[in-house]
Amino acid sequence: MDLRFAEEGKEYIIQAIETDDEELNAFLFSLGCYSGEPITVVNHLKNSCVVAIKDARYNIDKQLAEAIII
Repeated sequence: MDLRFAEEGKEYIIQAIETDDEELNAFLFSLGCYSGEPITVVNHLKNSCVVAIKDARYNIDKQLAEAIII
């Protein structure tokens, strides 16, 4: 299941990052978003979602959310 289908307020563990785009992969890694790391969806918006990773909150778009497998 990817991040778009996550329940708000529930903590998940990232299982994998599925993308062929190395730049996107590097960007997610720089946010602290990698396999084994806990992630929480704070809020789902129309074309994005707000996530909490390592005590920080980020607004990520649909493309990034699809790449994060939980």
